[in-house]
Amino acid sequence: MAALQTSSLIFSSSSKTIVNAAIHVPKLPKIRFTVPKTTPTTLPKQLVQELSFKEGFKNVNTTTTPYKSYENSNSSNVTEQLYAILEAVDDRVVMHDNIGEQRENWNTLLLNSINMITLTASTMAGVAAACVPGMPILALKLSSTLLFSSATGLSLVMNKLQPSQLTEEQRNASRLFRQLQRQLQTLLALRSPAEQDVKDAMEKVIALDRAYPLPLLGAMLEKFPEKYEPAVWLPSNKSQKVQRTSLAKGNNGWSEQLEGEMREIIQVIKNKDLEDYERLGNIVLKINKVLAISGPLLSGVAAFSSAFVGNGAWWGVMAATTGALASAVNSFEHGGQVGMVFEMYRNCGGFFKHFEESIKTTIEERDLEKRENGELFETKVALKLGRSLSQLRDIGAKSASSRANGTAVDEFASKLF
Repeated sequence: MAALQTSSLIFSSSSKTIVNAAIHVPKLPKIRFTVPKTTPTTLPKQLVQELSFKEGFKNVNTTTTPYKSYENSNSSNVTEQLYAILEAVDDRVVMHDNIGEQRENWNTLLLNSINMITLTASTMAGVAAACVPGMPILALKLSSTLLFSSATGLSLVMNKLQPSQLTEEQRNASRLFRQLQRQLQTLLALRSPAEQDVKDAMEKVIALDRAYPLPLLGAMLEKFPEKYEPAVWLPSNKSQKVQRTSLAKGNNGWSEQLEGEMREIIQVIKNKDLEDYERLGNIVLKINKVLAISGPLLSGVAAFSSAFVGNGAWWGVMAATTGALASAVNSFEHGGQVGMVFEMYRNCGGFFKHFEESIKTTIEERDLEKRENGELFETKVALKLGRSLSQLRDIGAKSASSRANGTAVDEFASKLF
């Protein structure tokens, strides 16, 4: 027992000594740091000045020039303008589609109405002529005369408007506006537009509006011109005459051989395709003029003859016969859509005319870097003409040999139209 008490006392005294030794720690003096008061706007300038003095930076400019921001804002404005033109083009596509569908309905409804009126009037005139003398036929005579007269008026209006030709105009306008829409979308996807791109797009939109007007009164295209003329829907290219320069192979894909090939293609288009469409267009125009005059004239003769039915056998025969002929002429003119065929020839002629001008403008450009790549341009020409590259070169070589021999080419440039 005495040993245990002695060890506990020793342990307790030694532990107290350790605790007392750990308590005495010297106090450190307080140090205060003064931070200069700076506003958020002045702090970056001071940091830049310290860097310029301590790190050795010379002529540090703490202000930014507005040139780059002005350039970005100008590019943004041009892009916004081109997007605005793109929205207008999309709206015109919808308008031409709707109006084209409406005018196609006009052609169907007016043709059916005129034919039904004419055939009904012819039947009444025939029945009146077959009646026994002394029977009351005044109602039949009056009804047939009124129906023939109304058919004559409707025929005059329909032949003046040519709804099938109006429909074809709207189809072409819709296709060309869609083509312009795809061109603008491709331009915006590939690069940032320039101000010249906006001007060119505006000129194309205005030229298309002028070539294919929407209203009828005061702006409708002449349906019976003096002679056939190709359609024009692009602004005229004011290309200057330039001197030819000698080309070496590999200059942006262009060579003397490729230029000669394009010139031969121009000659084939001018001498074969354009002349053929001009010939066909004039033929269709003459046929359409004859039909447009014959229909109302025959129905007018029928109206005049029906008024004298009962005074002789020939009046009834003339009324019924001319009425049937008027119905046949109207069916051939508007059911066969002769006006649409004439407009199709105008559009095809305009396509070849603009195609010829685009090739000529390209090969007359003196700066080769401003031209489209020669190989790409040749591929586009071949596709537009419905030919492969080998076939395109063959027609160019054939044209050159024919001109050297003094003979005409027996082949058209295009295989599509």
